[in-house]
Amino acid sequence: MAEAIVSVRNVNIYQGNNLILQNVNFEVNRGEFVYLVGKTGTGKSSLLKTLYGELQLKEGEASVAGFNLKEMTWKKVPFLRRNLGVVFQDFQLLTDRNVHENLRFVLKATGWKDEKLIEEKINDVLDKVGLKSKGFKMPFEMSGGEQQRVDIARALLNSPKLILADEPTGNLDPETSDEIMQLLFAISKDYGTAVIMATHDFIVISKNPARILKTERGKVFDSAVTEV
Repeated sequence: MAEAIVSVRNVNIYQGNNLILQNVNFEVNRGEFVYLVGKTGTGKSSLLKTLYGELQLKEGEASVAGFNLKEMTWKKVPFLRRNLGVVFQDFQLLTDRNVHENLRFVLKATGWKDEKLIEEKINDVLDKVGLKSKGFKMPFEMSGGEQQRVDIARALLNSPKLILADEPTGNLDPETSDEIMQLLFAISKDYGTAVIMATHDFIVISKNPARILKTERGKVFDSAVTEV
């Protein structure tokens, strides 16, 4: 039986007092790759923020990686995020330290203490994204594609059940975008990590077909249920 990593039932999503998305229903299973599409302002970011605990869930039921979002408090958010990996369009790497120290910072911040295990984990994730020999490099010395690979390595540090990728190919050329997509699909397939990727790039989707969630007219349409 499929293991649901994300389960959303009869959810209404608000920004302040404004209802952004209503009656949202979907599940994402272990190892599944799902695109999140929709025009700017239709609620994609609000949905992602709800899933990683930045927006509080007020109405409906939802769970992410075993955490009940209705019961989410500020104290519980860090524990939720240890089970998630978030990949950003603009990389958000710390520019004052090299790749290795960027990754070490995250592990330390999420409670890792054993230096030997920290070193092993950093080497492991850099190997997974094809950057094993680049740990000494500063972010500004790297191409956009390499920085995005570091961002993905960072998202993998705590062996997440779910990766939320927000426009990860948005700042990349087509060839580099293809490489990043192959990497994300491989992570999903090889490690059983669910991936939800927000994108505007329909060329990427056409090259790498997968299930689509679409935000439109205050609702979320699921290509697994209906045509979007």
